[in-house]
Amino acid sequence: MKLSSVLLGALLAVEASCAATPRADDYSQLQDLAKQAEDIAKAQLQAASSKRAPAPPGKCTLQNLQIRREWSTLSKEDRKAYTDACNCLAKKPAKTPAGVSSGAKSRWDDFTATHIAQTPTIHFTGSFLTWHRWFTWNMEQALRNECGYKGPMPYWDWAQTANTGLTKHPLFDGSAYSMSGDGAKVQQTGDIVLSQPSLPDIHLPTANGGGCVTSGPFKDWKVNLGPQQLSVPGGAIVGPPSGNPLDYNPRCLKRDLTDWVNRRYANASSVIDTIRRNSIYEFQGRMQGNLPLAETGGQPDIGIHGGPHYALGGDPGRDVGVSSSDPAFFLHHGMIDRAYWIWQMLDYYPRTYGDNAINGTGTFLNMPPSAPQTLDTVLSQQYVTDQSFKIRDLVSTTAGPFCYIYL
Repeated sequence: MKLSSVLLGALLAVEASCAATPRADDYSQLQDLAKQAEDIAKAQLQAASSKRAPAPPGKCTLQNLQIRREWSTLSKEDRKAYTDACNCLAKKPAKTPAGVSSGAKSRWDDFTATHIAQTPTIHFTGSFLTWHRWFTWNMEQALRNECGYKGPMPYWDWAQTANTGLTKHPLFDGSAYSMSGDGAKVQQTGDIVLSQPSLPDIHLPTANGGGCVTSGPFKDWKVNLGPQQLSVPGGAIVGPPSGNPLDYNPRCLKRDLTDWVNRRYANASSVIDTIRRNSIYEFQGRMQGNLPLAETGGQPDIGIHGGPHYALGGDPGRDVGVSSSDPAFFLHHGMIDRAYWIWQMLDYYPRTYGDNAINGTGTFLNMPPSAPQTLDTVLSQQYVTDQSFKIRDLVSTTAGPFCYIYL
C-alpha cells in the first residue's frame, strides 16, 4: 500500500494552523476546562440514573464509569501493570492473516496493520476523531481482556512535557515505570523537512537520540511493519524495502525525543486555542493542522496532532501510518481524545449529535473526492475487532460501547 506523493505532502505539510505561543496561565485554564467537562459528564449520568430503574447491562452509569488519568498521577505499580500488559499483547499471536500482512506477527501488529491500511480514510476525514477514539478504546479492551490489565487507558499530557522536558517527565524518563525513554544518540545530519508544493517547507530539528531505545519496559520492543513513509533527517522519505508496508521488516524501536517540537506545537496554549474553536470544522482543522492558510496567518504548521508524533521522533514516530507501533501512540491519542471530549462537553448536544458534530468526507483531504461522512457512516477496524459501529455510536464517551471520562 502506498500513499500518493500528493497525499504524502498534504499529510506532512498542509497542517496549516498557527502555532500558539505558550502563555503562563493556559495550563491552569486547561485544567479548569477539564474540570467543567468532568462535572457536566457526571451530572448527565446522575440525571439519567434518576429517570430510570437500574440500568440494563452495558449502559454507562456513575457506578461503572472509568476515569482516564494522566501518566504521572498513576502509582508505580499501575504504570508497570500497563507496560507489562503492552509487552504481553506484543507476544500474543496476530489475528491478521499472513496473506493480508506477512509482517503482522502479534496482536499489537493487528492494530498497526489496520492503522496502515486505513490511513487514507482515517486522517483528514470526518471520522478522524471517532475512529481514533474507538481505536484507542479497542487497545484498552485488548490489554484488559487479553492481558489482564485492570486499569483504564492513561494519557500523555503534552502540555506537561512541554514544561518539564520529555526525558525529565515520568512518562519518558527511561525508568522501569516509564513508557521507556529516548533512543541512543546517533549521528543525524539535517532537519526533518515537511514539504508541500506551493507552501513553505516546515523544518523540524532533530535532538539527542535517534537510535534504538535502550532503557525501560520497551528496550527490547520490535517494530515489525513498515516503514510506510518515514521522514528522516535531511528531508528524505523512506518507504518499505519490499514496496509493501504490511510486509515483515523487524527492527528496534527508535526515538528522538525532541523538546523543541513538543514546546512549539503541543503546549498548553496550543491545546487551549484548539478547544476554543467553535465549529467542528475549526476544531478538527486546528487539531490536524489543515485550516486554510488564509485563516492561520499564512504560516503552515503541524497542529497538536502532528506535534507529539514528531516530538517522539525516530521510527515509527515520524511515520504516520506505522506510528501505532510505538506504545506511546495510544497515550498520545488518549490526549487527542481528551481534548475532543472537553470540546464536546462545553456544548454537548450540538457537538455530539447535532449539526456541529462532524465535518469531512471519507477520504484524505477529499482526495479522491468522496461523499461527506455522517453520523450514520459505518466504521470498521479489520482484524483489531470484528465489531463495526456507526459514527453516532462513537461520538459520546458515555454511550455506545464506551463508559469513561478524563481527569
